[in-house]
Amino acid sequence: MNKNKNTIDKKLLEVIVCPVTKEKLEYDQSKSELISKKAKLAFPVQNGIPIMLIDKARKIKD
Repeated sequence: MNKNKNTIDKKLLEVIVCPVTKEKLEYDQSKSELISKKAKLAFPVQNGIPIMLIDKARKIKD
């Protein structure tokens, strides 16, 4: 388990995908978000747990 709340397990990053596009996500540690560039969404990570609900995602600009 991660001690730092702003980190996510590297193994999880290898398998988790965007619920919209089914493509891999990029992790932005500074904002504690998983980024889907194609869907233009940022999914929050809270206490090391990704919140992959579309209605909880933040829309991002190009």
